[in-house]
Amino acid sequence: MAAATYQARTLPQLVAQSAQAYGDRVAITDGDVQLTYQQLDAARRQAARAFMAAGLAQGERIAIWAPNIYQWIIAAIGAQSVGVVLVPLNTRMKGAEAGYILRASQSRLLFTVADFLGVNYPALLASEELPELRNTILLEGQADGMQSWADFITAGEVVADAEVTERSDALTPDDTLDILFTSGTTGNPKGVVTCHGQNIRTFENWSATVGLCKDDNYLVINPFFHSFGYKAGWLACIIRGAHILPVKSFDLDAVMSQIQSDRVSMIPGPPTIYQSLLAHPNRSDYDLSSLRLAVTGAAPVPVALVEQMRKELGFEVVVTAYGLTESCGVVSICRADDSAQRISHTSGRAMEGVEMKLVDNQGQEVPEGNEGEIWFRGFNVMQGYLDDPEQTALAITPDGWLKTGDVGVMDADGYVRITDRIKDMFIVGGFNTYPAEIENILCSMPGIARAAVIGVPDARMGEVAHAYIVPAADEAIDEAAVIAWAKDNMANYKVPRTVSFIAELPMNAGGKVLKNELRELAAKVQEA
Repeated sequence: MAAATYQARTLPQLVAQSAQAYGDRVAITDGDVQLTYQQLDAARRQAARAFMAAGLAQGERIAIWAPNIYQWIIAAIGAQSVGVVLVPLNTRMKGAEAGYILRASQSRLLFTVADFLGVNYPALLASEELPELRNTILLEGQADGMQSWADFITAGEVVADAEVTERSDALTPDDTLDILFTSGTTGNPKGVVTCHGQNIRTFENWSATVGLCKDDNYLVINPFFHSFGYKAGWLACIIRGAHILPVKSFDLDAVMSQIQSDRVSMIPGPPTIYQSLLAHPNRSDYDLSSLRLAVTGAAPVPVALVEQMRKELGFEVVVTAYGLTESCGVVSICRADDSAQRISHTSGRAMEGVEMKLVDNQGQEVPEGNEGEIWFRGFNVMQGYLDDPEQTALAITPDGWLKTGDVGVMDADGYVRITDRIKDMFIVGGFNTYPAEIENILCSMPGIARAAVIGVPDARMGEVAHAYIVPAADEAIDEAAVIAWAKDNMANYKVPRTVSFIAELPMNAGGKVLKNELRELAAKVQEA
């Protein structure tokens, strides 16, 4: 797939081509609902008509705040087919977090559900000022004052199908496809803008590298709001003609039962998914022989786990990858024939068409085997941060290199091992977690003067948040109160699992908190 021969496409072109190529093959099975590729294409066009009837212009944005359900996909590709830009929202967000992104993105419509795992999403936004939001549509369930998905679709019947074709044909691969929000070290989420062509090319490349094919039954466990579940999930399936099996809420017994009943061949996810399968006491009761392909990452992958996945779970291919939202989701990836040691100890080498290098703090490339910041350049570099040219210029050099903020070591074959993070980000159960964002929220709790957050090891989640709190003068607060308040005000994976109270945070002369000293302090406590 060399750059000279690659044919850039838009999302509507992709889905139409897949419908032609895969026709009556099943595209999605979600409970009792099953759609072939032809039916998916028809549903896409029907949804596109509804977006046009709702008055959405090219470049305007819609947000989806819902679990993995088939309507999520149809809403997304329907909007994207007429140039409307997708903004996914994390289902673990609280109202204030979602409200910020809805305002920052100026989303016109919100697609959500009435209830998921006991959470009423529309109710979370009741106190939020959302001046640009015109309507909320429920993909599932009912609530007063909310339009149903069925009614939204029906309203599109006034728009001729030819108008969808006209709007779709006017799109180019360089038009914006989506804006995924990722938190930065400033603590404010930043919108990462990417376009049609670069996303499709990234996951055509990814799919070819890992060996995803039309015969695969792909259990999409990773959430659709994340690039792993969205782009390496259902988008990759559409590219290759694979069968999409969305998982709404992860339950290990249900997953093993579905592997058996649906002959699941592809399961992606963090290492904990596979460790849980291996450790299940009743694993032998299920036929897992259909498993073929695993793509993992987001946490260290022990050599023994790779070997067990191959020998005990029967995976033919196990690969790891590295990426970030600013790279459309992928920078480097292992190859199918890599050794267990290489898969365990590295995050692969740059995918085709992408360059990687490691640099020192002057931006000069470091010798092989030395640590340096990971920079990459290629078709997968984001268009920029939404409405933030200053941060975009800080992230991307004039000659196109994106500075990841991650530190690694590269070997002679170009395989990179991630060793540290320049940013303080840590990963909780596969979710990127940013201390500055948690600190900002914690400091709005009455009784807290200052807060600093670090990641500490956790056997189940990989890492979890530990908060160091400086109480306000004459305030009496305890660990339980801080954790309870945090649970009410931030997504669960961000909530500190433990809290320490200290008189002062260690700081340098410039007033920056010395996180290394806090990590050393936490390590001593764990060792004691």
